[in-house]
Amino acid sequence: MTQLVKRAFKFRFYPTDEQAEILVRTFGCVRLVYNKALQERTTAWTLEQRRVNYAETSAMLTDWKRTDELAFLNEVSSVPMQQALRHLQGAFGAFWDKRARYPRFKSRKRLRDSAEYTRSAFRYSAGELALAKMREPLAIVWSRPLPEGVEPSTVTVSRDAAGRWFVAILCEQSIERAPAVDAAVGVDAGVTSLVTLSTGEKVTNPRCERRDRERLAKAQGEWARKRPGSANKEKARFKVARIHARIADRRRDNLHKLTTRLVRENQTIVIEDLAVRNMIKNKRLARAISDASWAGMREMLEYKCAWYGRELITVDRWFPSTKLCSACGALRGNLSMNVRAWTCACGAVHDRDTNAARNILAAGLAAAACGDGVRPQRKTPAGRLSVKQEPQRATAGLHSD
Repeated sequence: MTQLVKRAFKFRFYPTDEQAEILVRTFGCVRLVYNKALQERTTAWTLEQRRVNYAETSAMLTDWKRTDELAFLNEVSSVPMQQALRHLQGAFGAFWDKRARYPRFKSRKRLRDSAEYTRSAFRYSAGELALAKMREPLAIVWSRPLPEGVEPSTVTVSRDAAGRWFVAILCEQSIERAPAVDAAVGVDAGVTSLVTLSTGEKVTNPRCERRDRERLAKAQGEWARKRPGSANKEKARFKVARIHARIADRRRDNLHKLTTRLVRENQTIVIEDLAVRNMIKNKRLARAISDASWAGMREMLEYKCAWYGRELITVDRWFPSTKLCSACGALRGNLSMNVRAWTCACGAVHDRDTNAARNILAAGLAAAACGDGVRPQRKTPAGRLSVKQEPQRATAGLHSD
């Protein structure tokens, strides 16, 4: 069984001086149009309580191009600017639906720039991609070929803080669902071990940030000592950005390998609904939690499960997975963080993390089987609802024979 999904393929490329100049100007124009449209919409709402839609901002863009002051907007492709207006419309839609904060202005000091091209503004043929207003195709490093028979629908060009250029090609691809398996696994996220599985396996945390911490601190110190506004200051900033990029690349690669393995080997995956934003307020653990990237791992599991026909179940964050005996169901009292193993009154000896993973799996399977204590939590990329397990009912379910 196959399903059609939208999938982005990201590649690095090396622009010529002419292409880099055009892209930098495009980034600037996109930022300017976005900010002017945001200002117009804000003014209209503040003074007249009137909502401005995309069509009106698009008409404004046409008028701006006709003025002498903004005539330079005609020098770059109009498509990325129109896409910026569409993104602004989406941002306002999320704000009115109370799913996001009020849209913010794009700063010139923003270290990551991007521009989106739709089908009318690029040409893809025989492995060559050429953008509007450019005479030569981009020199892309094709680390892997695009799937046969797919046609790109959108191309997003970006430059990160380290000065690296990337192109993300969005395609519609048919993905075969993975063969069904009988295995199910509970996943307990941690710091010492990145995850502990209900099978007893502990996956080592690579601690990507810690490995480069000394090097990063030295580079940041050199950057802080440079004179503001100087060329040396900018060179030092690039050095810091390259170290950060190296850390992020390693972390992302490790998470992709882990999540792909979990999805391939298990039909059902049960995880906890962790309040990461609240947890990183702990100054002692914030750095380690951020480095582990639990939210990134969850996001990958969500879309990969949706792609390959796996079931992802989310257990409520208040479920006492650590303090609950996975053998008899007894609930222990206080259990401090430094206690890594404990013995239940029934005689069962538990590793803290393995016990939590087994309880998470049991609670998730109980929720999937009978639906008792389940309420909707959030939607996955495929539109399916993951679930929350009520802690009291989950505990009662584990006590039953």
